Amino acid sequence: MNQTKYIFVTGGVTSSLGKGIIAASLAKLLQARGYRTTIQKFDPYLNVDPGTLNPYEHGECYVTDDGAETDLDLGHYERFLNVPTSQANNVTTGRIYLSVIEKERRGEFLGKTVQVVPHITNEIKERMQLLGNSGDYDIVITEIGGTVGDIESLPYIESVRQLVWDLGEHNAIVIHLTLIPYLAAAGELKTKPTQHSVKTLMESGIKADILVCRTEHELSEELRNKLALFCNVKREAVIQSIDASTIYEVPNLMLEEGLDVVALKKLDLPKKAAPDLKNWNTFLRRLKNPRHTVNIGLVGKYVEMQDCYKSILEAFIHAGAANETKVNVVSIHSEHIDASNISEKFSGLDAILVAPGFGERGIEGKIAAVQYARENKMPFFGICLGMQMAIIEYSRNILGYTDANSTEMNEHTAHPVVNLMEEQKTVTDKGGTMRLGAWKCDIKKDSLAYKIYGKDTISERHRHRYEYNSNYVAQLQNAGLIASGVNPDTGLVEIVEIENHPFFIGVQYHPEYKSTVANPHPIFVNFVAAAVKAKKKQF
Repeated sequence: MNQTKYIFVTGGVTSSLGKGIIAASLAKLLQARGYRTTIQKFDPYLNVDPGTLNPYEHGECYVTDDGAETDLDLGHYERFLNVPTSQANNVTTGRIYLSVIEKERRGEFLGKTVQVVPHITNEIKERMQLLGNSGDYDIVITEIGGTVGDIESLPYIESVRQLVWDLGEHNAIVIHLTLIPYLAAAGELKTKPTQHSVKTLMESGIKADILVCRTEHELSEELRNKLALFCNVKREAVIQSIDASTIYEVPNLMLEEGLDVVALKKLDLPKKAAPDLKNWNTFLRRLKNPRHTVNIGLVGKYVEMQDCYKSILEAFIHAGAANETKVNVVSIHSEHIDASNISEKFSGLDAILVAPGFGERGIEGKIAAVQYARENKMPFFGICLGMQMAIIEYSRNILGYTDANSTEMNEHTAHPVVNLMEEQKTVTDKGGTMRLGAWKCDIKKDSLAYKIYGKDTISERHRHRYEYNSNYVAQLQNAGLIASGVNPDTGLVEIVEIENHPFFIGVQYHPEYKSTVANPHPIFVNFVAAAVKAKKKQF
């Protein structure tokens, strides 16, 4: 294949229709046919990256191996394709404008007036083709954030229009994802919002090649013909995307609708072999036919919004299928936990995960959760801040350092068992300055961590500023809190665990970022297995 082909995915009518899932599902089908495929996300907000965004507003911040703080949709891309993404896979308007302004300051525009067209659009087009020009991919799918008609999305839509024209026929197509609402009072599906959305797209000079219609009800043949006629697309290019019980069903639904076949036809590419989804469907079968059920408490600060812990929830789905177990994740707000109600709140749980987070709010509830799991021999898993809470809890209740804390919560604590990293003490900018991306970790033999991973050295992704204070490692180790994983370059502790417990592990990194359908993360798999074992012991 000589030239990389491009697929652009736009959205209309409303946000949150699932552009990322449709893009990931199409990419999965194209990959399963033998095409080297990747996906990138262009977000229209002015933040340079999502690193400083409130998780309540934007959901979790997903981190790649190369340390990019990105949109959570990149997590979907990796979970579906089992291929790592990078800084190049996520671009924001803030990053685009920052780059253009820096070029202007360096005098790269030869005194010209810098404008949205052509300077901003040229920058966008250059970023859109970055992965394609690498030679690593046959097809690049680009998801455009927001909905058509949004003021902030206009430079991206204009860039897509130009790029479709630049690349020529059969080299770039546009998929428009839209909503077909059902009016209960009228008892029918309505196409008018989709017609208006397509019209708005056409006013920007872009014709949709494929229409993907989100719907709660089956689209009739008559309705599909109407959409084809009024939206100026071929009948075969009107694709139904009906609500599914799990996002992992969507590739099969898109296969049935022929989305991949239509896209390949429009790109003038051969269909090759039928998609090989054998392993994918094995995963789905195990997911839908569990032999066990467990209840795992997720103790966090942002539990009101599920997207704040999106990768953790998806990692539980992968690990549950691997164990043929349905994992019911019970969200528990750490601010609402104290000694008087913890037994009641944790009643009926088979295991506890203490989630990542930042800041002082809800910290004491997390510490109480760790103590409960440790003392009651309940399987425990702490991630990032969750591991730090385990260190504080052990210091307070085993070593007797009752005021032990993290300097993130209390700068004046007499026992800063968790402390700001030395190199972080001079940092003033918040964005992109944490310990980010993949770091190595050496694992001790004869440890729970070694049993889980089965190897001496691993690589995991990080996102944090505070670390286990090395001055306390020996004391806590002697008291039974084992440092079973250490970074070989910095000497910083990455994993802690305790003996004589069914399952107790805390990790400084974020294992959830690396869990995929094809490779469920081993800590999550073993944690769910421990929860199943703990439940069996109760009966």
